Amino acid sequence: MGNREDLVAGARRCLEEKGWARTTVRDIAAASGGVSMAAIGYHFGSREALLNTALIEAIDEWGSEMGRTLANYAGDSSGGQYEAMWAGITESFSTHRNLWIATIEALLQSEHSPDLRRYLAGAQVEGRRGLAAILLGVEESALAEGSVRSLGAVQMALFSGVMVQWLTDPEQAPSASEVVAGLRAIATIADKH
Repeated sequence: MGNREDLVAGARRCLEEKGWARTTVRDIAAASGGVSMAAIGYHFGSREALLNTALIEAIDEWGSEMGRTLANYAGDSSGGQYEAMWAGITESFSTHRNLWIATIEALLQSEHSPDLRRYLAGAQVEGRRGLAAILLGVEESALAEGSVRSLGAVQMALFSGVMVQWLTDPEQAPSASEVVAGLRAIATIADKH
């Protein structure tokens, strides 16, 4: 690997171990195998740009992994399969905890980085579309935009809310079965109105 790749790998390690806010230029240089701190400016312009690059790479990799996992449940509308899907999702909040925390930190940082904000907004669009396609068991190209803006968006909102609960208090966060039971209760209430 060259210096640029070493820096990205080192920044990813720092994001996972220290998080966004606590990672320094010195930390990244050390984690990259001793690449000079000046190389960060040369290759990326700033610590923030390097961390953006590393985070985007990690999110892309993790998103592909999660997409493959969720695809196992595509089109199976049984409650058991949906609950199994949620079990996989909630497990990822533990196994990829540091990545999820770094993602939340990046969301906060996007307020000051238009490039990062555009990336995260684009990832949300793709996420909504992918989730709707998985839940309906259809190719993304066959989706009606209404399904993306309703089913995909609501599933994404549920995903984000459950994730925050798991990251802040995993002992009290809802289990997969509780997520499904809660959705059934909400559907009953919605049907009454």
